[in-house]
Formats: sequence, C-alpha cells, structure tokens
Amino acid sequence: MSDPSHSLEVERKYDVDDATPLPDWTALPGVASVGEPEVRELDARYFDTDDLALGRAHVAVRRREGGPDAGWHVKASATEGRHEWHWPLDAGEADAVPDAVAQAVAEWARPPFSPLARIRNTRTAYALRDAEGRAVAEVVDDHVRARAERTGVEQAWREWEVELAEAAPADAEAFFRAADALVATAGGGVAASDSKLGRALGL
Repeated sequence: MSDPSHSLEVERKYDVDDATPLPDWTALPGVASVGEPEVRELDARYFDTDDLALGRAHVAVRRREGGPDAGWHVKASATEGRHEWHWPLDAGEADAVPDAVAQAVAEWARPPFSPLARIRNTRTAYALRDAEGRAVAEVVDDHVRARAERTGVEQAWREWEVELAEAAPADAEAFFRAADALVATAGGGVAASDSKLGRALGL
C-alpha cells in the first residue's frame, strides 16, 4: 500500500444554535468573496482500544464516507494544529482498523481496536477567497448526529468550523480573533469541545 497523504489542520470550532444565522464572512481579514454552498453527507466511525489509549494520547482513528477526503484517517493534536494522515476507503474492511493504520498509531496504542463512536454530519461548506480568487479558508456549517457506541448515548448539535487554507493571512491568531468576534455578533461562540468525537463522548 502506498504511503498515506499528510496535512496540517489549523481551525477553530464554534457552538451555534439551530437558528443562528450565518454572518457575512467577507468581514474577515483578506476575504473578498464567499463561494457557493457545497453540501456533503458524512458518516464517520471511530475506533479505539478498550482502555481508550488513543484518546488519552489525543489521537483519533476514523473511517469516513462522503466528502472530498473520504477514507481512513489518523488525527493527532499538536500545538501548531492537528496533523492528519489519510488512506483510501479500500485500505481495509469497514468494521476493522487496517494494518497500515494500526501501524501508524503503534507508538500510542496496540490492537485490538473496537468501535467507539459513529458521527453522521450534514455539512454545508463555503470557500472563502481573496481578491485574486485564492482560498483563504473554508467555513463549514455542520448539523451533527452522534452516538457513543459503548454507552448508547446519542446527541445532536450544530457547529461551525473555520479552517485556514493555502492563502490564509500570515497572522493566524489575528484572523481567528476576527472570526471569534464575527461569530459572536451572530450569536455563537468558541466551541466548548475542540472535536466532534470529544463532544460525542462527553469530554
């Protein structure tokens, strides 16, 4: 199997109500236009050891169907953002972590891995572009349904994410401060949980 692709996510999540209106994202630094909405239906299944070794290491393993990056993912939190490694869906069976993915997380956890949570999400994505048409960031409006597989607890919520893209301003913190203020004017706020998995598990 070929090596996985790798990316670094730098993003911020926001808690919003079902009725919270989207703000004018062109108020953000460097943003000149907002792209047309793109709807994605996402279905993700997360795995961990019985003793949650991956979770303690702030690492997540998931298999996600739908969207432009469908496949198996390993996500590891770091001070500069969240590192993500990606393998295609056919890397393994739907209900078992592939060997290549298990090897990638071997420094944090060893098999067996079992289902941890299922998170389904109706996502509407918007590209934020600068005056030259380059992508500054992507905003997604997520309507989430989650089930913690080991407890049976189900939840539903709405959240927004703002993720920096290749033409993001050099001062990321200033950009996110502006996003915080803009979201606050719409009635939202910085999310209490920094991941959907954490919220699904009540963390």
